[in-house]
Amino acid sequence: MDLALFDFDGTITDRETMPAFMRAAVRTHRLWLGSTLLLPFILGYKARVVSGTLVRKVICRFGFWRIPAHELEAHGQQFARDALPATLRPEAMERIAWHKRRGDAVVVVSGGLDLYLSPWCQEHGIELLCSTLEQRGGRFTGRYLGRQCVRDEKARLVRERFPLSQFSRVFAYGDTPEDRELLALAHESYYRWQLISPDRMLPE
Repeated sequence: MDLALFDFDGTITDRETMPAFMRAAVRTHRLWLGSTLLLPFILGYKARVVSGTLVRKVICRFGFWRIPAHELEAHGQQFARDALPATLRPEAMERIAWHKRRGDAVVVVSGGLDLYLSPWCQEHGIELLCSTLEQRGGRFTGRYLGRQCVRDEKARLVRERFPLSQFSRVFAYGDTPEDRELLALAHESYYRWQLISPDRMLPE
Protein backbone atom coordinates (compact mmCIF):
# COMPACT_ATOMS: atom_id res chain seq x y z
CA MET A 1 0.00 0.00 0.00
CA ASP A 2 1.11 3.54 -0.79
CA LEU A 3 0.41 6.75 1.11
CA ALA A 4 -0.94 9.91 -0.59
CA LEU A 5 -0.70 13.20 1.31
CA PHE A 6 -2.69 16.21 0.06
CA ASP A 7 -2.60 19.80 1.20
CA PHE A 8 -6.11 21.26 0.90
CA ASP A 9 -6.25 25.00 0.16
CA GLY A 10 -4.79 25.76 -3.26
CA THR A 11 -4.03 22.09 -3.93
CA ILE A 12 -7.35 20.28 -3.78
CA THR A 13 -9.13 23.63 -4.12
CA ASP A 14 -8.53 26.45 -6.59
CA ARG A 15 -8.56 29.13 -3.86
CA GLU A 16 -8.04 29.74 -0.15
CA THR A 17 -11.13 28.47 1.65
CA MET A 18 -10.39 29.45 5.24
CA PRO A 19 -11.00 33.20 4.64
CA ALA A 20 -14.35 32.34 3.07
CA PHE A 21 -15.23 30.19 6.07
CA MET A 22 -14.32 33.03 8.41
CA ARG A 23 -16.60 35.41 6.51
CA ALA A 24 -19.43 32.89 6.73
CA ALA A 25 -18.96 31.86 10.35
CA VAL A 26 -17.83 34.97 12.24
CA ARG A 27 -20.72 36.98 13.66
CA THR A 28 -21.50 40.11 11.66
CA HIS A 29 -20.53 42.69 14.28
CA ARG A 30 -17.18 40.98 14.86
CA LEU A 31 -16.60 40.74 11.13
CA TRP A 32 -17.07 44.48 10.68
CA LEU A 33 -15.01 45.39 13.73
CA GLY A 34 -12.30 42.91 12.86
CA SER A 35 -11.96 44.22 9.32
CA THR A 36 -10.73 47.46 10.89
CA LEU A 37 -8.83 46.30 13.97
CA LEU A 38 -7.02 43.45 12.23
CA LEU A 39 -6.29 45.28 8.99
CA PRO A 40 -2.59 45.83 9.85
CA PHE A 41 -2.09 42.07 10.24
CA ILE A 42 -3.88 41.34 6.97
CA LEU A 43 -1.92 43.97 5.05
CA GLY A 44 1.29 42.72 6.63
CA TYR A 45 0.49 39.20 5.50
CA LYS A 46 -0.17 40.36 1.94
CA ALA A 47 3.14 42.26 2.03
CA ARG A 48 4.85 39.09 3.32
CA VAL A 49 6.09 40.71 6.51
CA VAL A 50 3.59 38.92 8.77
CA SER A 51 3.38 35.13 8.77
CA GLY A 52 0.25 33.23 7.85
CA THR A 53 0.54 31.43 11.18
CA LEU A 54 0.27 34.70 13.12
CA VAL A 55 -2.56 36.06 10.97
CA ARG A 56 -4.64 32.90 11.43
CA LYS A 57 -3.96 32.93 15.18
CA VAL A 58 -5.09 36.54 15.58
CA ILE A 59 -8.18 36.21 13.38
CA CYS A 60 -9.39 33.02 15.06
CA ARG A 61 -8.86 34.50 18.51
CA PHE A 62 -10.87 37.60 17.63
CA GLY A 63 -13.57 35.87 15.60
CA PHE A 64 -14.29 32.75 17.63
CA TRP A 65 -13.73 33.70 21.28
CA ARG A 66 -16.63 32.48 23.44
CA ILE A 67 -18.69 31.29 20.46
CA PRO A 68 -20.81 28.20 21.30
CA ALA A 69 -19.45 25.00 19.81
CA HIS A 70 -22.75 24.02 18.23
CA GLU A 71 -22.91 27.33 16.35
CA LEU A 72 -19.51 26.93 14.66
CA GLU A 73 -19.99 23.22 14.04
CA ALA A 74 -23.24 24.01 12.19
CA HIS A 75 -21.40 26.62 10.10
CA GLY A 76 -18.71 24.06 9.32
CA GLN A 77 -21.21 21.47 8.15
CA GLN A 78 -22.99 24.01 5.97
CA PHE A 79 -19.74 25.36 4.51
CA ALA A 80 -18.52 21.85 3.64
CA ARG A 81 -21.83 21.05 1.99
CA ASP A 82 -22.61 24.30 0.16
CA ALA A 83 -19.35 26.17 -0.43
CA LEU A 84 -16.51 23.67 -0.84
CA PRO A 85 -17.85 21.78 -3.89
CA ALA A 86 -17.50 24.90 -6.09
CA THR A 87 -13.81 25.26 -5.13
CA LEU A 88 -12.57 21.77 -5.98
CA ARG A 89 -10.00 21.26 -8.72
CA PRO A 90 -11.10 18.51 -11.14
CA GLU A 91 -7.51 17.29 -11.50
CA ALA A 92 -7.20 17.00 -7.72
CA MET A 93 -10.39 14.99 -7.37
CA GLU A 94 -9.32 12.75 -10.25
CA ARG A 95 -5.97 12.16 -8.57
CA ILE A 96 -7.63 11.35 -5.25
CA ALA A 97 -9.92 8.88 -7.04
CA TRP A 98 -6.87 7.31 -8.74
CA HIS A 99 -5.17 6.77 -5.39
CA LYS A 100 -8.33 5.30 -3.87
CA ARG A 101 -8.74 2.87 -6.79
CA ARG A 102 -5.20 1.67 -6.13
CA GLY A 103 -6.06 1.05 -2.49
CA ASP A 104 -3.72 3.78 -1.21
CA ALA A 105 -4.20 5.53 2.12
CA VAL A 106 -5.34 9.07 1.21
CA VAL A 107 -4.89 11.86 3.76
CA VAL A 108 -5.63 15.58 3.75
CA VAL A 109 -2.91 17.41 5.72
CA SER A 110 -4.02 21.01 6.13
CA GLY A 111 -3.59 24.16 8.15
CA GLY A 112 -7.32 24.70 7.73
CA LEU A 113 -9.83 23.95 10.46
CA ASP A 114 -11.49 20.65 11.25
CA LEU A 115 -14.82 22.48 11.55
CA TYR A 116 -15.32 22.25 7.78
CA LEU A 117 -12.56 19.85 6.71
CA SER A 118 -13.80 16.99 8.87
CA PRO A 119 -17.29 16.75 7.32
CA TRP A 120 -15.81 17.12 3.83
CA CYS A 121 -13.26 14.36 4.39
CA GLN A 122 -15.87 12.10 5.94
CA GLU A 123 -18.08 12.55 2.88
CA HIS A 124 -15.22 11.59 0.56
CA GLY A 125 -13.77 8.77 2.65
CA ILE A 126 -10.45 10.55 3.24
CA GLU A 127 -8.42 10.68 6.45
CA LEU A 128 -7.59 14.07 7.96
CA LEU A 129 -4.78 15.80 9.82
CA CYS A 130 -5.44 19.50 10.38
CA SER A 131 -5.61 22.43 12.78
CA THR A 132 -8.15 22.32 15.61
CA LEU A 133 -9.54 25.05 17.86
CA GLU A 134 -9.71 24.72 21.63
CA GLN A 135 -13.03 24.38 23.45
CA ARG A 136 -13.90 24.92 27.10
CA GLY A 137 -17.33 24.47 28.61
CA GLY A 138 -18.99 24.06 25.22
CA ARG A 139 -17.52 27.27 23.82
CA PHE A 140 -14.50 28.00 21.68
CA THR A 141 -11.68 29.97 23.26
CA GLY A 142 -10.41 31.25 19.91
CA ARG A 143 -7.05 29.59 20.58
CA TYR A 144 -5.63 26.70 18.62
CA LEU A 145 -5.51 23.32 20.32
CA GLY A 146 -1.83 22.59 19.97
CA ARG A 147 0.15 23.90 17.02
CA GLN A 148 -1.25 24.89 13.65
CA CYS A 149 -0.86 22.12 11.09
CA VAL A 150 1.69 23.89 8.88
CA ARG A 151 5.38 23.49 8.03
CA ASP A 152 7.16 20.97 10.28
CA GLU A 153 3.96 20.25 12.19
CA LYS A 154 2.50 18.71 9.03
CA ALA A 155 5.43 16.31 8.80
CA ARG A 156 5.35 15.55 12.53
CA LEU A 157 1.64 14.68 12.52
CA VAL A 158 2.04 12.46 9.45
CA ARG A 159 4.91 10.53 11.04
CA GLU A 160 2.96 10.19 14.27
CA ARG A 161 -0.15 8.78 12.58
CA PHE A 162 1.42 6.90 9.66
CA PRO A 163 4.78 5.13 10.17
CA LEU A 164 6.31 5.75 6.75
CA SER A 165 8.23 2.48 6.72
CA GLN A 166 4.91 0.64 6.42
CA PHE A 167 4.27 2.12 2.96
CA SER A 168 5.91 1.10 -0.28
CA ARG A 169 5.78 4.61 -1.67
CA VAL A 170 4.74 8.04 -0.43
CA PHE A 171 3.15 10.71 -2.66
CA ALA A 172 2.72 14.33 -1.53
CA TYR A 173 0.91 17.29 -3.09
CA GLY A 174 1.23 20.94 -2.05
CA ASP A 175 1.20 24.48 -3.35
CA THR A 176 2.98 26.82 -0.89
CA PRO A 177 6.22 26.94 1.12
CA GLU A 178 4.16 25.88 4.15
CA ASP A 179 4.13 22.44 2.47
CA ARG A 180 7.92 22.10 2.24
CA GLU A 181 8.26 19.61 5.05
CA LEU A 182 5.26 17.62 3.84
CA LEU A 183 6.70 17.31 0.34
CA ALA A 184 10.07 16.29 1.77
CA LEU A 185 8.48 13.14 3.22
CA ALA A 186 7.59 11.77 -0.21
CA HIS A 187 9.24 9.64 -2.83
CA GLU A 188 7.13 11.51 -5.37
CA SER A 189 6.34 15.18 -4.68
CA TYR A 190 4.08 17.52 -6.64
CA TYR A 191 4.25 21.30 -6.18
CA ARG A 192 1.35 23.13 -7.82
CA TRP A 193 0.66 19.92 -9.70
CA GLN A 194 4.15 19.73 -11.20
CA LEU A 195 6.43 16.83 -10.28
CA ILE A 196 9.53 18.19 -8.55
CA SER A 197 12.90 16.59 -7.95
CA PRO A 198 13.88 15.71 -4.35
CA ASP A 199 16.69 18.29 -4.33
CA ARG A 200 14.58 21.21 -5.58
CA MET A 201 14.26 23.94 -2.96
CA LEU A 202 10.90 25.65 -2.64
CA PRO A 203 10.69 29.39 -1.96
CA GLU A 204 10.47 30.45 1.68
